[in-house]
Amino acid sequence: MIINYIKAARLRTIPLSISGITISGFLAVTKGQFQWILFLLALLTTIGFQVLSNFANDYGDGIRGTDKGRSGEKRMVASGAIHFKQMKKAMIVTTVFTLITALFLIYFAFGKNHFTYSLTFFLLGIISIVAAIKYTVGKSAYGYSGYGDVFVFVFFGLLSVVGSHFLFTKEIEFYIFLPAFSIGMLSIAVLNLNNMRDRVNDEKMGKNTIVVKIGPKFAKYYHYYLIGTSLLFAVTYAGVHYTKPIQFLFLLAYIPLGRHIIFVVHNKDEEHLDGQLKIVALSTFLFSILFGLGYMI
Repeated sequence: MIINYIKAARLRTIPLSISGITISGFLAVTKGQFQWILFLLALLTTIGFQVLSNFANDYGDGIRGTDKGRSGEKRMVASGAIHFKQMKKAMIVTTVFTLITALFLIYFAFGKNHFTYSLTFFLLGIISIVAAIKYTVGKSAYGYSGYGDVFVFVFFGLLSVVGSHFLFTKEIEFYIFLPAFSIGMLSIAVLNLNNMRDRVNDEKMGKNTIVVKIGPKFAKYYHYYLIGTSLLFAVTYAGVHYTKPIQFLFLLAYIPLGRHIIFVVHNKDEEHLDGQLKIVALSTFLFSILFGLGYMI
């Protein structure tokens, strides 16, 4: 039974979800403002949000019947491995765990002296939980209306990088949005790849993702744009803060991403895109590490 919940948690998505926290942690080190307790609590909170989102996605698509004809890894509710009521309980437990870690994170970041900051981040935590659940759950699930890309950009990119950077530094730096945009674009690329793979089934089941709306040809163009602009934002940040060539170390992460784009260009069977999800997700995590190391070495 436990193994089924581990499968539903989709642990392969974790490296992608913590990429933004990783970049912020590295940059905080370079400024002398890094704190291990904040970093670890931010990681736990982010992983909690990610697992909750995966549980909710499995639950929402499962009860709607969307996952019946999908390709890729088996989903637990749709396959009957986990009853939808059990998955609902798992979502509640994960929500409680995530809220607790978020509260500890807020306390250690701001203490008792910054009530406005604490309240703001608490509300952001509540919004993140609601957004994670409402992606596929409920009559107005926005993942079925093509807004999943916006959700991923805001929460995996902006909130992950800019928000965690603020937890360390207590300030918002204009240029921090550039790596946030890079992580956001790469995160959308993972979602877009997933939606390209599931396009036929999603269209049949009424899940109107961006890919379903624009079609397979333009979905590929959109994919190239996402990866290309992520590179542009990262290069711009490195150029503005340039002091040594090692700051462009992150370019190594674009070698597997370049090979990935070539694969997508020549691919004619959307089901074959499933294996590329791990490549883009892990390349994003590699990008976050190399990006940070470039400012520490």
